Amino acid sequence: MKVEIKVLTEAQEPYAVIYTNEVSTYIRQTADMIKRAAGSKMITVTDNERIIVLRPEELYMIRAENEKTVVYAKTKRYISGKRLYEFEALLGSGFMRISKSTIVNLHQLDCLEPTLGGLMLLILKNGCKDYISRKYLPAFKKYLGL
Repeated sequence: MKVEIKVLTEAQEPYAVIYTNEVSTYIRQTADMIKRAAGSKMITVTDNERIIVLRPEELYMIRAENEKTVVYAKTKRYISGKRLYEFEALLGSGFMRISKSTIVNLHQLDCLEPTLGGLMLLILKNGCKDYISRKYLPAFKKYLGL
């Protein structure tokens, strides 16, 4: 297979075109590999002096705490230099802001509990808990189809 890379200054984002005389299994696998590689996002966090690389699906919750951004994984919590709005832009669908200070991975949602005052308590599969604020509750209910 020949590979050619062209730089186009007017291109908004990278895209790939495969020219072939037939769509074989090999061509489909190559296209899938390119899609996966382009869609994979790596998140870097710190644990003491170590830099840890996480995939988005490993994240459970991202929360602003004491002027730091704390990233919760299954069993550990890490510190990140990114702000919440940067995580929102980076992670996209599958993640939702539930309060001014918290973003959650909707694929890690375990259950919801209504509380007094119209708030909802969200519990993730790793045991992390946080309240969905009134401002973000309508969008959350819409996501769940309620």
